[in-house]
Amino acid sequence: MSFHRARPHRISERPLLALTVVLALAPLHSAGAMVGEQATKFPLQEVHLTLRAAMAAAAEQNPSVLLSKERIEAAKGEITTQLGAMLPNLSANVRESQQTQFLGTFGLAPVRTAPFSIFDARVSASQNLFSLSLIQRWRASREALQVAEFDAQSSRFDTMASTGLAYLEGLKAATALTMRQANQQLIRELLATTRVRKHEGAATGLEVARLEGQLANEQQQVVAAQAELDRAKNTLGNLLGFTFEVRMTLTDQLQPHVSEAEAAQAAWEKAVTNRAEVQAQAKRMRSAELSYSSVTGERLPSLVAQGDTGLIGNRWNNSLDTYNMALLLQIPLFDGGQREGRISTARSQLRQEGFRMQVVLNQVRAEVNEALIALAAARVKAALAQAGLQAATKEAALAKERYAVLTAASQFDVITAITSMARARENLVGALFELNAARVNYARATGTLDSLS
Repeated sequence: MSFHRARPHRISERPLLALTVVLALAPLHSAGAMVGEQATKFPLQEVHLTLRAAMAAAAEQNPSVLLSKERIEAAKGEITTQLGAMLPNLSANVRESQQTQFLGTFGLAPVRTAPFSIFDARVSASQNLFSLSLIQRWRASREALQVAEFDAQSSRFDTMASTGLAYLEGLKAATALTMRQANQQLIRELLATTRVRKHEGAATGLEVARLEGQLANEQQQVVAAQAELDRAKNTLGNLLGFTFEVRMTLTDQLQPHVSEAEAAQAAWEKAVTNRAEVQAQAKRMRSAELSYSSVTGERLPSLVAQGDTGLIGNRWNNSLDTYNMALLLQIPLFDGGQREGRISTARSQLRQEGFRMQVVLNQVRAEVNEALIALAAARVKAALAQAGLQAATKEAALAKERYAVLTAASQFDVITAITSMARARENLVGALFELNAARVNYARATGTLDSLS
């Protein structure tokens, strides 16, 4: 079977399609590496990613998310285990034995009997009719399942946030690369103008050499910016679960403006309602409460029905049916204090979960406040950086025009203006990254990542 380079898929339209292709071809890539010199080069996959699609894909493919989903399956198994303790238990056994008896045991003649056979085929059943402890254990396991589900949702949101920030790092690197390339182009244009002026006697060789050195420096900056972009894409690919090299195109842009955040109290209330960590801790408290009730329920009597029926005789074809039925009322009296020790432990665990809830609420409040502070500051910094770039661009345009027109104009003014514009561009890239990162962090803090676009 041969594979040809597929047309790039836009993950913004079908979030998991490109990832499915990549993961499906991974085993073939490993197999191809084993055939040595006869192996053909594996085709490079290409995907187009939006911010939203990258986060959605990571939420489905990241190993941490998959691990948390497996914990849900384990919790479901525990529910089945606890429920099984309250359902009928059936067992069957068939036994055929040969034995002797010493009659002296029964006060008879001190002789041993001749060997005789016993055949016994029996079905046994038991049913817990009432046990508060078992009921509360089952209910606690159901709460534990919801804890696992909320934990999985929290892990999913953490992964989405990490992926979103990694995507923004990629956009920052891509924008910085574009900025460096633009700076390089400005130096090339100025160098060309200076060479013409030198030919006309209006510029010196020193000015040409200075610009050539400046151009070499900008070329180094372009190489460094490209490497930073490659590293950002590598980090993003790891979060997305890519198993080999993928050419990624980040289709979004750093947004220059974001919507106003809610008031602190409204944001806090939204976070408490939406954050999976808060809901998971509430379920942990409920599970601990039920576990405590289960242990204290061990003090109460429990009712169990038991019975068996089957055939018994000296041979299978010479047997009669017999049965045994019993109703057991089990009353706990004293177990050396073990039960009281378990009750004390369960009571402490219940109190611990209450303290953990306070820790979670404090952490959520701190994250919301931090996100609001960062978002407000980033919005101001982005506005100032945009204004600074406009002024620096105007300065560079005027300096270039003056240098091109006036023979006596100094090259120093143009270089200074270009340097100022490069610094303003760099400031804007950093400010826009902070603004967009603050937007992602605010969505994570309030539990609204699913609605982030």
